[in-house]
Formats: sequence, structure tokens, C-alpha cells
Amino acid sequence: MDSRSPLRRTFLAAAVALACTACAGPGTSPGTSPGATSGAAPASLQRIRTLVVIYAENHSFDNLYGLFPGADGVANATPLQRTQIDHDGKPLPELLVFGSNGQPDPKYPRLPNGPFRIDAPPVGKRMDEHVPSPIHAFWHNQEQIHGGANNLYAAMSQVGGWSMGYYDGSGMKLWQWAREYTIADKFFMGAFGGSYLNHQYLICACAPRHEDAPEAMRVKLDANGHLLKLPDSPSAAVGAVKVVSRGGGQVSADGWSVNTSQPAYQPSGVPPAPNAPIDLADPKGSHAAGVPVPPQTTRTIGDTLSARGVGWAWYAGGWDAALADGRQAPDVKRKVIYANVEGSPIFQPHHQPFNYHARFAPGTADRARHLLDGEQLLRDAAGGKLPAVSFYKPAGRYTQHPSYTDVKSGDDHIAAVLDALRKSPQWNDMLVVVTYDENGGYWDHVPPPAGPGWGDRFGPGTRVPALLIGPHVKRGFIDHTIYDTTSILKFITERWGLEPLPGVRARVGDLAHALN
Repeated sequence: MDSRSPLRRTFLAAAVALACTACAGPGTSPGTSPGATSGAAPASLQRIRTLVVIYAENHSFDNLYGLFPGADGVANATPLQRTQIDHDGKPLPELLVFGSNGQPDPKYPRLPNGPFRIDAPPVGKRMDEHVPSPIHAFWHNQEQIHGGANNLYAAMSQVGGWSMGYYDGSGMKLWQWAREYTIADKFFMGAFGGSYLNHQYLICACAPRHEDAPEAMRVKLDANGHLLKLPDSPSAAVGAVKVVSRGGGQVSADGWSVNTSQPAYQPSGVPPAPNAPIDLADPKGSHAAGVPVPPQTTRTIGDTLSARGVGWAWYAGGWDAALADGRQAPDVKRKVIYANVEGSPIFQPHHQPFNYHARFAPGTADRARHLLDGEQLLRDAAGGKLPAVSFYKPAGRYTQHPSYTDVKSGDDHIAAVLDALRKSPQWNDMLVVVTYDENGGYWDHVPPPAGPGWGDRFGPGTRVPALLIGPHVKRGFIDHTIYDTTSILKFITERWGLEPLPGVRARVGDLAHALN
């Protein structure tokens, strides 16, 4: 049977679904409706009065925690999952790391076919060094997962074999927090692909609509639903794969916006139009970013929290500076937004999901009330003034995103935020969830759950780290319950008795199994 055939993918998906059903922990609820609640929340949830979600960037579970004692780590990968195959289904003879020209990068050694340590010879990169950033896009991720085999990561990456690298994370400060509290080793990114769509999944379990996107932003797929490869696309044993769609295609054929696109409001990667309102992105877009996504009206967790009168905020590192940067004339060079220069927070507009929604447009009361600068989080924590639900997005410099920052800077920053939260007057009733938007294109061996109630056309994607921290969290615990990003929304919905969001998956856990 062809290793990439639809029949094989169906077989693997069914096997994964059966395996997931068998291993579902007490935190899963087979057969229940998304976020369903039968009255009052369970006592374990009711004890949580303050939730803080810290959203880091671009690492799979195996990439950072694959050596964590007792977790389902790299050593458990099967030969099928470890051995990367070429586009013809045959094992790669070795792993090559490709440079920006799509050819083998002489800075990196040729490696045996399989996972390898980034921070050990022969690669020997430290956690405080910048490293290549594997492509992390919607259709790439689906092909890499390959129906659960997880063996097309190298072939479907612009950096080739680098996608198979992982660290010994035991020196990280966050590793010590994981040892003290709970680490979830079956937590999957809510959607296939990159940061843009997974940030939307964090707040609404939905993909934005961009029905009138220009043709240049539309994906090009072959008859099997795979990215259309160029005729001269090489073997992965020679060079990086070449596809028709730039960046993998920002918009699906039927109008779903799934890969990095810009908001219509500042701060945006698209500057204002000349002689136009400075709070808005130029509706004509730009050559590099395309046309901005139309303001969205889908319900978010912010809408459902507000409807119940529950306080909440999205705190973003560098928000105030990025607002000022974005509201400058279009011919002024940006020093904050996507600016990797000294002193810049390297602010990423596509990491700000509420800024894509009409309810939070510039000038609205909801924008002023709920979208706040990251420094305000620390002040509110110290003063005991955090709302019931807080989301914290570190500035780009501290997210651990490969290429423009490093692992150590983000580890130090997030650990410092955790220390500040533990000193807060609200700590005694607090739950902190530290997780990652997506895998950053890095390999992970555990297949995502699939099948009714577990997944849909948008995900879930690759496994990512998730730490649950707080006085009511089990200590020194590894939670094997199946979760994805929508589990956070399920927890919020059940704890505060909200109207469920339709995209939350019925069978994923609600985080309760990690609580005492």
C-alpha cells in the first residue's frame, strides 16, 4: 500500500482514534457536547477563582520535554515514527539541514535518519543561541503528521532534517516548575499549522473567514489535497521541497484564513494607507503580507465571559509600543512591529487574536477594557487585581520562537512571570497554564487524536508542552489525559457556566484531572 494513500491515512486515523479512546484519562468526557455543564462546575474547578494562560511559541513536546522523566518522550517513538521518509515513501538515507537557498547548509553536519540532540555533538547548539525556524504552516503540518505516522517532517520542511532536533530541557527553569507541579504529555495544538490560526483557536476555537481573498493568497492543492509541488521540486535527500503557494497558502479554496495574515486594525504588519485613518491597515494590503483579513464577528471566549459578567483581559508584551509604532505614517520604518533590532520587543501582530475581531475595533470600550499591555499584568498581579481570566502573550523577544529569539530568554522571562504570580495575593485560588501555540515545525512522535469528537478539518495538530501550576494542582504529576488548545476554553466555560463555543472539541479533557 502506498504510504501516502488516502486508504492508509484513513486506517491510521482510525487506529489513532481507537487508541485515544482506550487511553482517555478521567479528564476526558466521551459523548458530551462541547463545554457541556450540568449545572454547577465540579468542586475542583470551583476552587479556581483566577486563571492565567501564558502562551509561548513554536516548540513540540519532544523538542523541549522529550527527555522528561516518566513522560511519553522521544524514547517511546516507534521505528515508523522515528524514520523520516522521502516524498516517494522511501526512508531518507540521512538528514540534511537546508539553508535559505533550499540547498544543504554547510554549517550543519549530515545526520543519521532520526531524532537528534540539538544541544549535543555533532550539532552542539546552546539554548541561548538562535537556531533555524522550521516552516510551520497549515497544509505542511497535515502532510508532516501523515495520518499519525509523523514521518514526513523532514521532507515537508524548508530546513529539512533540522525539524527532527530536540533539547535536553532539564536545565530550563520551566522544567523545574513542571517537576514541582503538573506537566501534561498529551496536549495538542488546537489547529494544524502556525501561530496565527492557533491564536484564534485559543480564543474562539475557530478559523477566520476571508471569502474575498485575492487569488494570490489562495492555496494550490493537488487532487489528494496536498500542497501542489513544483515540477522541479527535489527529493528531500537533495534539497527543500518547493510548492506553488507562497508560504503554503494563506486562504483555503472555500475562504478559510489559515496561514499568517494581517489584521485590519493597528498594530498590523500592513501600515495605514496614505491620508487615511492611522488606526487602520491599508485595505489594499502589501506585497509581502497580502490583503488584511476582514474584521471578524464570530463569538469568542471574551464574548461569552462578558455576557456572564466575568472579568477578563488579554495582556500583550509590547502592546502599547506596537500601537504607537503601527499608527505612524506608512512611509515611516517600523521599529517595533516585526522589527528585530536592538531594543525592539519584536512585536508580532498575528499573535494578537482579539485584534482581528470587530468587537475590539479601535475606539471601542471593549478594546480599552480588555486589550492591555503586558506590563499591566505584573502590576495587576502584585495588586491582587487580576480579572478572573487572563491571557498573557509575551513580546516576541520572550516567546522562545526560533530564529528571532532563543529558548533561554523566554525560559527566564516566563519563569519570572510565574514567580510574580506566586507572590500575588490571588495565588491561593489561582491556576496558571503555560503552553505553546504550536510546534514550530518540530517533529513529535505522538499522533494527534482523530475521529468524531476528537478532531475536524482544522486540527488538532502536533503535540506541544503544557504545564499546569498552582496551589490546587497535583504536585509532581504527569497528566496523560488527552487535551488540545480548546481544552482551555472548555475549562473556562465549565468553571464560569458560559455558553459553549461550537468549535470546542467534545472529547478532549477540561484540565480537571490535573487538579486536586
